[in-house]
Amino acid sequence: MNLKKAVIECRSKAQSNRIVEYVGNDKDRFAALVRLFLDGPYRTTQRASWPLTCCIQNDPKLVKPWLREILSQLKKDEVHPAIKRNTIRSLQFVELPGKYWGPVTDLCLKYLIDKKEPVAIRVFSMTVLYNLSKNVPEIKRELRLVIEDQLPFGSPAFTSRAKKVLSALDIEQDPVAVSLKR
Repeated sequence: MNLKKAVIECRSKAQSNRIVEYVGNDKDRFAALVRLFLDGPYRTTQRASWPLTCCIQNDPKLVKPWLREILSQLKKDEVHPAIKRNTIRSLQFVELPGKYWGPVTDLCLKYLIDKKEPVAIRVFSMTVLYNLSKNVPEIKRELRLVIEDQLPFGSPAFTSRAKKVLSALDIEQDPVAVSLKR
């Protein structure tokens, strides 16, 4: 498969799935897909982000050597929402090393608080923050406050995810509730 050509033509789920199947667990093919994502141009980066996310979801270990560079994409000016959405979505499946906890927390809080961000970016950020809160408990209080502040104005997707995250946070705080749910 000509990966670059396949990525440029990636406008459908079927095409994305073909790329994901081609990459599989192969580190070299994954590296080639990441290079397309990182090196652009803009349209190539945008179209590579979807299959890249699916590859990370299927095998989160593949992304570990590339985390710094992938996260750096989010710091660029004028990042397309598709790149933000797919990058943050992929972080839901990754066990982040400690050195990324702070920067990812700051980034996801920024996205979650910004009502101008598309809802998918905000809900994926909510999940990433919840996952990080398992390692950094201090995040839980701030996450709860932000969610509760925005819940009355949230879209159905935001409200659904918010209720799930708040419920999970409640269970973690009350060990009796955990035993009752089992």
